[in-house]
Amino acid sequence: MGKIVNLDKKRLEKIENKKRQFERIFFSEVIGCYSVIEEGNRIFPIEILDISESGCRIEIPEKAAGVKNFEIDAEVNLRLYFTKKSFVTLTAKIKRSNIIKNELNANILELGAEFDQNLPGHEVLTSFVNFIKSFAEYSNVDNSTKKVYFL
Repeated sequence: MGKIVNLDKKRLEKIENKKRQFERIFFSEVIGCYSVIEEGNRIFPIEILDISESGCRIEIPEKAAGVKNFEIDAEVNLRLYFTKKSFVTLTAKIKRSNIIKNELNANILELGAEFDQNLPGHEVLTSFVNFIKSFAEYSNVDNSTKKVYFL
């Protein structure tokens, strides 16, 4: 007898994979993300690898970050820029911190952070995360078809 495949589970896995892919596209090509360090008012870019309503996973070059700023339970402010000058501020508490090597053998600080869901900016994040989920579920990939969807 053959193995039974749960099609709903496979469908959800496919949507989750698309969601992660779209998150990376949005953050690397559409939205600039910066972490604001209160000490010295430094601002530097970060890479958001995964985001949800409750938290995110980010990477920062270890030299740029300064490990003392990202200790467990430290609060950081993240800016999500939707234009060159306008952004939403989110506050997150560091819950996990690891130093890893990237493909160039440089040290990278990988952080897991939990958002403060009571702040006003969190409503924007919730809408954004829901958009990415819906986009992943209902979007199609244009493989040079001849169909016209808009003029």
